[in-house]
Parts: sequence; C-alpha cells; structure tokens
Amino acid sequence: MKTLRINESKKKSQINEDIYGQFAEHLGRCIYEGIYVGEDSDIPNKNGMRTDVVEALKDMGVPVLRWPGGCFADEYHWMEGVGPKAERTPMVNSLWGGMIENNHFGTHEFFELCEQLGCKTYVNGNMGSGTVQEMQDWVQYMTDTSESPMANLRRKNGREDPWRVNYFGIGNEMWGCGGNMLPEHYASEFRRYNNFVKDYDWMNFTSDTKIKRIASGPNRDDYKWTETVMEGITRTGNGRDEFGNFAAFLGGVPSGLALHYYAIPGDFTCRGDALDFDEEEYYATVSKAAWMEELIQKHGAIMDKHDPEKTIGLIVDEWGTWYDAQEGTNPLFLYQQNSIRDALAATLTFNIFNKHADRVHMANIAQMVNVLQAMVLTEGDQMIKTPTFHAFKMFKGHHNATLIESALEGIKQISDEDEDHFVNEIFESVSQAKDGSYTVTLTNVALKDSQSLEVAFDEFKPESVEATILTGAVDAHNTFDEPEVVTTIKFTDFEITEKGLKLTMPATSVVCLTVK
Repeated sequence: MKTLRINESKKKSQINEDIYGQFAEHLGRCIYEGIYVGEDSDIPNKNGMRTDVVEALKDMGVPVLRWPGGCFADEYHWMEGVGPKAERTPMVNSLWGGMIENNHFGTHEFFELCEQLGCKTYVNGNMGSGTVQEMQDWVQYMTDTSESPMANLRRKNGREDPWRVNYFGIGNEMWGCGGNMLPEHYASEFRRYNNFVKDYDWMNFTSDTKIKRIASGPNRDDYKWTETVMEGITRTGNGRDEFGNFAAFLGGVPSGLALHYYAIPGDFTCRGDALDFDEEEYYATVSKAAWMEELIQKHGAIMDKHDPEKTIGLIVDEWGTWYDAQEGTNPLFLYQQNSIRDALAATLTFNIFNKHADRVHMANIAQMVNVLQAMVLTEGDQMIKTPTFHAFKMFKGHHNATLIESALEGIKQISDEDEDHFVNEIFESVSQAKDGSYTVTLTNVALKDSQSLEVAFDEFKPESVEATILTGAVDAHNTFDEPEVVTTIKFTDFEITEKGLKLTMPATSVVCLTVK
C-alpha cells in the first residue's frame, strides 16, 4: 500500500489564498455576456453584473481578480473607460477578434465587481502602448484621497472614496504582446514606470496598504529573462541609497515577478480538442501541467540568488489548460469546454503551488468566465459550473492555512501507451487551519487504476474526517442541458486508523479530506 506521511510538527509557509486567484480579460465573452450584461439587461443583474455568475463565484471563493489583461492591458487606455457610458470612446480589440470594445466595463465597473465578489484587486497597467504619465494618473485616479485633478475626476464620475489597489502589474508579457522587449530593456523601463506608481494615501501608509507591484516575468522556461530582470529590478540605485526608507514611496523593489505557463497537449498550431482526446493526449496534458513543479523550482532558484528572503513572490498570473477553440465559435474568443481532465490538471497544479508556498505568492487561472479553463460558462441567460469550478471550491480549506510537511512513499510514474509522457500517479498537499483541523488534498491522475493509500500522521490521532470527491470519465463535462453531470459528492471509502486513515481513490479522481 502506498503511504502519505505527514509530519504535523513541521510547519512551513502560509499558503496565501491569492494562489487561488482569478483572471478576467477583455477577450471573447469573458467580460461582456459572461460577467457584465448592463443595467438594462433582462438577465438578472446588480449594477450590470450577472447575479447568477457573481453568486456562483462567491460560493466558489475568489480571493483576488486580475484585470483588464493579459495582452489587452497593453492596448487599454483607462481614460476611455470612465465617465458616462454614452460618452466613452470605443476602441478596436485588435488582439482578440477585432471586435469593437465599447468600454462600458471600465475602472468603476471592475471595482464594483470586486466589491460584489468581496475580493482583492489586481490591476494590470499599460506599459506597452501607454506612457508613464498615463499609468501614474490611473493610480492617482483609483487611490488618491487629496484634491488632486485625478481624484476630483473620480469624484465627478461618481466615486467619492478611493479604491484599494492590492496589486498593480507594470506591463504584461513584455517579452511578447506587451512590447517585444529584451529583458535588459524591460528591467530598465520597469524601474522608471515603477517609480511613478505611487502610494498616494500618505497619512494611512503601512506595509498592508502599500500597492504590491508586479513585474512582467518569464514565459515558460525562459530562465535568462528571470535572471536578467531580477538582477535589474533588485539592483540598489543611488536614489534609494540617498533616501533610505523613503524610497518605499517611490516604487522600490517589486512584490512579485509574473510567470506565464499553459498546459497545451499539442502545440500552438494544433492544441487539441477539449473533449475529443485519446490516452496520449490525456497524459500529455497532465504531464505538461505537472511541469509547473520544475518551472517553479528553477525560476525560484534564480530568484533566490537576488532575493534570498523571498520577499518577491513568484506570481503565476496566467496558467491553465489551453485547447483549440470550440468548433463553430470565433477562434480568437478562446471558448472551450471543460472536463474532468481539466479538474485533474488544476488540482495537481494547486498541490504544486501549495508545496511551494514560500515562493509562490499568487496565481491567477485563465480565465474566469467563457475563456480557456473557465470556472463558469454562460449562454444567454443560462449558466453552468465547470469541473474546474468544483475543483477550486474543494481546495478552499487551504486558503491562508499553514503548509505541513508531507511526502508520498511507494508511488510510481505512469505514462501513455507509447511511453512518451510520464507523470506521478498521485499529487498531494497538507495544511493546517487556525482551528487545528488538517486539509489533505489528493489527485489521482491514473487513467485506469484506483489507488489504495494509507495516510499516516506522525503523532496526531484523528477523531473525525469529512471528505468529498470529484471523479468521472476524463471527458465528462457539464452542458446547458445537463448541468450536474460533474459535481462533488460525499466520499466515504476510508476508515480511521490508529495512525491516521486508509482510503481508496478511484481512477481520475480528486479527494479532499478535512481531518480533526
């Protein structure tokens, strides 16, 4: 029998709830139709936000939301999206289908959405086609409490109090759609732009209210980008030497470096189908999702050289599965169905993030609604929850809990029939909540084999266990006609033992145990 050994006396890093963050871009039907339908829509809404979508996402748990992109961020000019909607300036969304963006969902609407969700805010600024002045003005518009021109414009547009910007991204994918920059150039530009992303609420300034600035990090395994940018953005400048702690108000070292990585079973010309796939494509997907572990380790090792205290988090603010767009839809809208395969890819990734909570401070799956690995899908006034939605909800026990040392014994690697793709058969992580309970999450990616597992604590003796399971055929999914094909159910195939418990997981399943 395989064994999960838990050393509950070895407490590690806190698992930041922001690891379970979301991402919403002006892309396809994510914002319009998916989240925002307007105040005059027949679809039930509150201030334009779909009530069904917001209530579902609140139930799932959204700790932080990233907006407005993505690649869209570096074409977005925020002034076009404030003021009376009838007077807002339309733009062409040249990146995602060439559609006309009416800018009815802008800064005020984003913060309204976050207030309804009860989540933190992550705003991505425009470095690619924007100016330092434009970025500075936006931050002032959102956060300033004084009688400055931008704060007064915010008041004129209907918002007296400033908003809280928890995270601010200085550019997005600057190696690609954000500007096609070399890492040396971006590091230099980051220092300049970062200097003007100011914390305006001087009277209430603390480390908790300071905007956490996120630098544009690497694509996949571009370790040179990480090395060059980390060296550039952490180098102490003369101004910082001269002003000492005062430099904190002038930008200073960022709080995070963004990594982007998608698990694609094929390549960018043929990514594969979301539902019609064979064993090789299945194992290609989960093994590529599992590559996240190596990426975190190698990028993290480079970051450790420049930031040994790990104050700069690795921010995986774009990740998830990516397939060909569903047939019959606009290929640039990136709409795809969502199956058990996606829930397995997500949860094995969650477990990897948890195990590296000392370095991974936030992650934002792409994307929240109707795009790529979405939490919910909508069609007119209908909405369905995807298997990935249920996966996120299962892992809520890890939010802000303390990671506990754990390790699997006796597991093996499995592969497809041609032995082209290898992956561990089980992924796990363990945390302890403030009330003393333990959350144990397990992902069995084996396509055919169930897994018998002994969960052994070092000294702790469980008295009660509550458990849920998500399982099914790997292509199982929910549709608008059958919205409950995939959902979580109570898990009972376990027994409490003197050392912990024994359980048997079905093939292709996710199990969450709350142990007290």
